[in-house]
Amino acid sequence: MSHPVPPPLASLPPGPLPVVLAGARGHGRTHLVNIHRLEQAGLVRLVGICELTPLSAEELAGFGTPEQSDDFAGLLKRTGARVAVVCTPIHTHTELALTAADHGVHTLLEKPTTPSYAEFERLLAGLAERGTACQVGFQSLGSGAVDAIRRLVADGAIGTVRGIGAAGAWVRDDAYYRRVPWAGRRSLNGRDVVDGVLTNPLAHAVATALRLDGSERAEDIAGIELEQFRANDIEADDTSCLRVRTARGTRITVAVTLCAERAGEPYVVVHGSRGRITFWYKQDRVLVERADGGTHDDDGAADGSGASGTSPAGTDPVGTSPAGTDPAGTVHGRTDLLENLVAHLRDGTELLVPAPRTGAFMRIVEAIRTGPPPTPLPAGAWHTVPGEKAPRRVVRGIDALVAASADTLSTFSELGAGWAAPPTEVHPR
Repeated sequence: MSHPVPPPLASLPPGPLPVVLAGARGHGRTHLVNIHRLEQAGLVRLVGICELTPLSAEELAGFGTPEQSDDFAGLLKRTGARVAVVCTPIHTHTELALTAADHGVHTLLEKPTTPSYAEFERLLAGLAERGTACQVGFQSLGSGAVDAIRRLVADGAIGTVRGIGAAGAWVRDDAYYRRVPWAGRRSLNGRDVVDGVLTNPLAHAVATALRLDGSERAEDIAGIELEQFRANDIEADDTSCLRVRTARGTRITVAVTLCAERAGEPYVVVHGSRGRITFWYKQDRVLVERADGGTHDDDGAADGSGASGTSPAGTDPVGTSPAGTDPAGTVHGRTDLLENLVAHLRDGTELLVPAPRTGAFMRIVEAIRTGPPPTPLPAGAWHTVPGEKAPRRVVRGIDALVAASADTLSTFSELGAGWAAPPTEVHPR
């Protein structure tokens, strides 16, 4: 099959780029809102929506009458789209991104990139053959904080890096797993899905930690250890700890749960020999703490004291928890990933999250896909409380365990959780 070669940058149509959105409900609604913002800025125009059930006039308020269809390929062809935003079930990512590429259409593809490493390789090969761009939707990697933290580390602000920890404590009720057939599944009708806490809801914690270490490509992963559990009656994990050893020798630990006692802001901590840097990635907020108890913002201006509501780093930066709900620090700006993709197509601006740079993350997805299924937690390890729409399961003491893992770079079993078995070392391809 021959594939149309996308037009060079100079031949893109003047004015707003025509965009098709595949998947406009659920999380796709956030993309719809963002496309409306970029329409107002004159950067894009929504020409089509691919959904099994068309959106109502109320759902499309402010958009006019973009064409709607469940035929993605036909929609791309008829609308003359140049960009597609793909926010569909994980197991459809590869096919839809390659279908877009077949029509010379560039993509913003939701994370995780694909459900397996073989699919990832197929996607990269197809994109290279067709010559189209693909940006992956790790929004946290659009934060200006990421480069600011990397500069601080390179300048020695916290001494020698001793490791990176990440923590995420979220709550999801039973309705979350009933909203779509693939939610919480490892596979569906013989197709890989891998919809677990590490690969989807809190995948940003994993990807952000890898970016901060500069370990983003497949070859940057030297070892993977997993402790995966589930309190809910699902196939995939809802409470897990991951430890990665990178090719550069960094130890990265990510502890996450969807069964928290109370919802908290996820964060990543870079531990150094003379301090640490904490990044609340959904808020673009960064706090630098020094081993002498002082804090300073990104410009290096020290205030000489610990931040309000936080414990100073002390003499051993690995082992101190960033407590409090509103720590002081610097809030950075963020570049929207669709806006960045448009800039890339218009003037060659570098993509923030091109698909090849998600290779290390995809090695982790593959380890989870091929590793042992998550262990069901014993009934005594969790209890049920009312949720927003339905009851939800809470793992006892998990909030403190998740924070302790990020602080000490230890796994749940090493921290003494009675229900946790030692980590499994997985050797993905």
